[in-house]
Amino acid sequence: MSEALAILVRKLEEHSRLTTDDRKAVLSLNYGTRELQSNEDLIRQGDNPSVSALVTSGIVARYHLLRNGKRQYLSFHLTGDMPDSQALFIEEMDHAVCAIGPASVALIEHSDLLSTFKRRPSVGFAIWRETLIDAAIFREAITNNGARTRIARMAHLFCELYYRAKSSGLTEDGILHAPISLVQLGETLGMSIATVNRTLNELRKSRMVDFHRGILHVKHWDRLAKTGQFNPMYLHLKKAPL
Repeated sequence: MSEALAILVRKLEEHSRLTTDDRKAVLSLNYGTRELQSNEDLIRQGDNPSVSALVTSGIVARYHLLRNGKRQYLSFHLTGDMPDSQALFIEEMDHAVCAIGPASVALIEHSDLLSTFKRRPSVGFAIWRETLIDAAIFREAITNNGARTRIARMAHLFCELYYRAKSSGLTEDGILHAPISLVQLGETLGMSIATVNRTLNELRKSRMVDFHRGILHVKHWDRLAKTGQFNPMYLHLKKAPL
């Protein structure tokens, strides 16, 4: 059995019900693999890809590239995520996807996916639900960046990353490996480097959470979730990991 496709099955079953035949259909998909270096693009704005990527290790990020060369990071994608499944339904990508630290992806042909959807509509519904959850994450990010204080903004992002990782079995003893740089953190939250450092120091002093050199350590979940005003309902997971 392919470990990459088994990862996809486990991910889809976090939010969707798959039958035995559904699982077999997913596990029979053909795919190639690609290793990404840190900051290497998987997809560029304007691309018209013929494959969809499944993250099999590491983290990738969706971003907009601005005319001045700066980036606005829109979302982070962990092992099991399909960060470009929208490409099944739109002709031209309006964003880019890059690796955050070294990452590996499985590349599944659109034609193979669409053929599977026709044979097993419930698999198509599950992957479509994955894109809808992506959209919910985007909406939450807009609210987070536009309506919360800087402390709550950073706390909420840490809560989301940790909660999603925990549900996929990617954390251990309160720790998640997330090699996001301080620059990338600022470009995600709309903060300067000075503000990122000041906010991180305040969170460290609170003893709720620490983030240092790509290691996120959640020390007191309940207080962190309260500070970040985090309600995981928008992630639509069948079981709460915390």
